[in-house]
Amino acid sequence: MTATLIWILVVLVAIGLYLSWTAGRLDRLHARIDAARAALDAQLLRRASVAQELATSGVLDPAASIVLYEAAHAARQAEEEQREVAESELSQALRAVFADSQQVEGLREAPGGEEAARELAEAVRRVPMARRFHNDAVGAARRLREHRKVRWFRLAGHAPFPPAFEMDDEPPAALVERVA
Repeated sequence: MTATLIWILVVLVAIGLYLSWTAGRLDRLHARIDAARAALDAQLLRRASVAQELATSGVLDPAASIVLYEAAHAARQAEEEQREVAESELSQALRAVFADSQQVEGLREAPGGEEAARELAEAVRRVPMARRFHNDAVGAARRLREHRKVRWFRLAGHAPFPPAFEMDDEPPAALVERVA
């Protein structure tokens, strides 16, 4: 009788430890999502700031400056629910402005243009990486939250289901190829 109670107690403790470990893992994934989202926000802000600075510098033609400035301003001012669309529009504006290598060469030849082109190329290259890290963390948390044990024992608590950040983040080929 006592041996059976001891075995039942051991099994219950093992299940409790396993559930505690799973809850801790889920908590670490949520912390990783928060850190990745902060890094993504920083990279998106950097890209928009560099694009806006470049648009107001006077090295681009007026039409390109207006398109780039408006897209960068909209991306910086977008509400959270419109952020993905605004960032995608900034990506499209960057590709439209730097569609050909002549525009990039014109930028490089302007005073301070070499530095501006390099800084913009770095900014547009980092956004896809930051978005990928964020979405990978979201995917890992979603897969864990879909397990029955997490749902049955409510190990996620009341934390909202983490959303992925979906946007068009393809960089302008002429800018990235030339600077790379």
